[in-house]
Amino acid sequence: SDPLSPRSPSNGSSRTLSAREMYLFDTGGQYLDGTTDITRTVHWGEPTPLQKEAYTRVLMGNIDLSRLIFPSNTAGGTVESFARRALWDVGLNYGHGTGHGIGNFLSVHEWPVGFQSNNVPLEAGMFTSIEPGYYQDGEFGIRIEDVALVVEAQTENRENTFLTFEVVSLVPYDRNLIDLSLLSPEQIRYLNSYYEKIRAHVGLELRRQRLEEAYTWLQESTKP
Repeated sequence: SDPLSPRSPSNGSSRTLSAREMYLFDTGGQYLDGTTDITRTVHWGEPTPLQKEAYTRVLMGNIDLSRLIFPSNTAGGTVESFARRALWDVGLNYGHGTGHGIGNFLSVHEWPVGFQSNNVPLEAGMFTSIEPGYYQDGEFGIRIEDVALVVEAQTENRENTFLTFEVVSLVPYDRNLIDLSLLSPEQIRYLNSYYEKIRAHVGLELRRQRLEEAYTWLQESTKP
């Protein structure tokens, strides 16, 4: 990239990371078999009560939208408030979209899929990001972004087609920032199921590659 671009690191703008602050990292790559766009937020020290609550409520929104069951051909804009509700409950919000289509060989942010009012209705087979957040100017930022596949939901009543999301980003969330007392039993069950999936897929691969240090970290980070 252009060395003068403000997106490029430089001696003038770079600074040392500290264990006393939040760290948000937005990662991604485009590969022959797919595109990744995954954001995680971590704190390596002692988060403040507000940081911990805000992070937990962002996670609650991510979970609530990810596990939502909704009718086929529902517009993304109709359901995106599920990602905001836990924040709205305490008067918090975020100023960006809740998710965008994920392209393969084209754009990482790819229209027309997503949760904005001008996006097409959601259908099985679409890939979208789910990425609620919370930001306090000059202090810290939180975002939890996963890539999710729209799939058909297995509902008790089979009269109509209903959909849900299958999260395909298999990266643990930061245990240090989760206030378990805020989570519902359903949210905790979802989290444990997600962690089992990470262990089954990523854990197996790390063992295959004999990456024992990474495997140990993964086991620790995905404890029930």
